[in-house]
Amino acid sequence: MSDNANRKVVLNKRPQGEIANDDLVIREEPVRDLKDGEVLLKTLWLSLDPYMRPRMNDSKGYMDPIEIGATIVGESVGRVVESKSPKYSVGDVVTSYSGWQEYSIISGDAPMVYKIKDQGVPLQAYLGVAGMPGRTGYCGLTHVGKPKAGETVVVAAASGPVGTVVGQTAKQMGCRVVGVAGGEKKCRYVVEELGFDACIDYKGGNLEADLKAACPDGIDVYFENVGGAVTRAVAKLLNSGSRVPICGFVSAYNAEDASKVETPFHVFGAMEEPPEHRFFLVTEWQDQHQEVTAHLAEQIASGKLKYSETVAEGLDNAVEAFKGMLNGKNFGKQLVHIAD
Repeated sequence: MSDNANRKVVLNKRPQGEIANDDLVIREEPVRDLKDGEVLLKTLWLSLDPYMRPRMNDSKGYMDPIEIGATIVGESVGRVVESKSPKYSVGDVVTSYSGWQEYSIISGDAPMVYKIKDQGVPLQAYLGVAGMPGRTGYCGLTHVGKPKAGETVVVAAASGPVGTVVGQTAKQMGCRVVGVAGGEKKCRYVVEELGFDACIDYKGGNLEADLKAACPDGIDVYFENVGGAVTRAVAKLLNSGSRVPICGFVSAYNAEDASKVETPFHVFGAMEEPPEHRFFLVTEWQDQHQEVTAHLAEQIASGKLKYSETVAEGLDNAVEAFKGMLNGKNFGKQLVHIAD
């Protein structure tokens, strides 16, 4: 038996609306010995993402729900501390879907595990704008949104890792880019640091009027992350032939009864001339994982892609950080620093 003890966050009870204190709990267990072909990873950084919340419900979505007692799902950056696989050496640093835990054992042949190539980018960026969220924004925009130079692109949750990549990529493609974010601080950051043409504060009380003023020629591409009032305001301004990549709708993730939620599909589907819209997963372009990751990392290293992050220290603070993220308290990518 290994000398290491593993601490992990597990689903103790299914949340009813907002996550309660005893819904997610920390448990400790010894790390078992490796079998031939296996690798032991020590988690360095943990990613917190909105998609994790729906998987805590007992309902079938695009992914299976997390089982009671199971480790909360999530991507991490980890370092190989022991290996019985010829594919990995001690010291290798990888991204994997280890979940919320300090150690994890994977098969040397496990899918969705990638060695990080040093491009002069901080490791945690491979969980943010150079990681799954960044690839989601880049692929969703370019493959589903298909913006053209001169068009107006609106992105919700503009200061987050997905929105950050969507907006800056659209600017590079010659588009007018309008963000939507919560609070003056986030909106200033989106315009002054990320280079968007405008950013609307959905908490400011004038969402529809402000959005219309920022989009005098209507909206050609809307990248959906939020749902709710933002979606309804955008729908009124969509041009003929507009496209809407639907990444998610975080405003509904804490709903007590998901069946009663008005989704973006309801809003857009009810329009007289619905936009071209669909839900997508970044795994649709899994064969481009390395290529897109390398592109985004190069953009960061060259200063063309800017981003922000919020870091919680230690696994003990992961749950509170996750709850805060769902309520928009984070600024940029929400991470948990586990170890150096």
